[in-house]
Amino acid sequence: MSTTPLAEPIAAPAPHERDTIAAAEVLVTSPDRNFVTLRITTGDGLVGLGDATLNGRELAVASYLRDHVVPLLVGRDAQRIEDTWQFLYRSAYWRRGPVTMAAIAAVDTALWDVKARRAGMPLYQLLGGASRGGLLAYGHASGRDVPELLDSVRRHLDEGFRAIRVQTSVPGVRTVYGVASQPTSTGGRYDYEPAQRALVPVEEDWDTRAYLRHVPGVFETVRNEFGPALPLLHDGHHRMRPIEAARLGKALEPYDLFWLEDCTPAENQEALRLVRQHTTTPLAIGEVFNTAWDYQTLLREQLIDYVRGSVTHTGGVTALRKIADQAAVYQIRTGFHGPTDISPVGMAAALHLGLALHNFGIQELMPHSPRTLEVFRTSSTFTGGYLHPGDEPGLGVTYDDEAAAAHPYEPAYLPYARLHDGTVHDW
Repeated sequence: MSTTPLAEPIAAPAPHERDTIAAAEVLVTSPDRNFVTLRITTGDGLVGLGDATLNGRELAVASYLRDHVVPLLVGRDAQRIEDTWQFLYRSAYWRRGPVTMAAIAAVDTALWDVKARRAGMPLYQLLGGASRGGLLAYGHASGRDVPELLDSVRRHLDEGFRAIRVQTSVPGVRTVYGVASQPTSTGGRYDYEPAQRALVPVEEDWDTRAYLRHVPGVFETVRNEFGPALPLLHDGHHRMRPIEAARLGKALEPYDLFWLEDCTPAENQEALRLVRQHTTTPLAIGEVFNTAWDYQTLLREQLIDYVRGSVTHTGGVTALRKIADQAAVYQIRTGFHGPTDISPVGMAAALHLGLALHNFGIQELMPHSPRTLEVFRTSSTFTGGYLHPGDEPGLGVTYDDEAAAAHPYEPAYLPYARLHDGTVHDW
């Protein structure tokens, strides 16, 4: 009886010396907030950058990269991006999760940066070229009361924004997510976000019923002031149960929102079925997601209208593009996460990807502080309401070591919320 010998696995060709990953460095700096950056250098000195920032858990990702990922990278072929992604995802056995996926995202983005620099072209050209001339961006207007909110909308329009997210304080609630002018315990803002430099998170309060009573009237006033054409967005920040989210979506229908974001915690993907049944207000979900599995039901059942993932937290350019392509099958568009806890490296990657994708929808824009932009020098522009990543090779971002060294890491956390009876609630 004859037997067929087992086939020997085909060995991958050895990388050209110039394409070998010669070094990978984990860089932590805090110009006006904490950022974690991976810098990969090839055998011939090409440099690629990746963002690994995870707000409030930055050092966990830095350690994961430094202690577990960097030793696996040195000597690998920098050109084999897909293979490296699959290796890092599958070889660890313990998959998914924000720390793992932020680390993989940093490697993936840095390798795309290297590849585009090697080609001498901006990354979006390697991703198929531009699908549009620029990326519509939305800004964050807010106020402690409605008059202050209206003034904030006017300022954003004067700055060139053509779409506005609207957030406002709620009577009876001391502090509310997304209201920029609220005082903080430190007396100032932390790079335009409510995170604060502290050893423990700050406690805030919350009342969902008061919020649901207040918000529709706010949008009625904004619409009456600025007319029907201005795209308006709102972020519920995971604070409603599904039936409450359905109620708010229905109440906001007369004001024609561009989207209602994170209306309910979407780890329970089936919960969006109830919301969808009761409102035609467009829904945006996903800024806290980190893999395609988190979107599986939402996309297949067409329960959302916009994918809110970020390159930084969803496994990099490779993974987020696959999610966007899956969404496109169902006519679902992108609205990538873009706060200041995404570094200019992660933001640049989002702009390149968004420019290339056919199903781009809108891009969140929170401008980074001047000190942050001294550390991360970027070629991206914002003109007439539209973003563009620029045409420098790669991502178009350089890292200034000297500027970064002046800003060491400081502990900082986002707040957390309790209901008035003391119950810990979603923040």
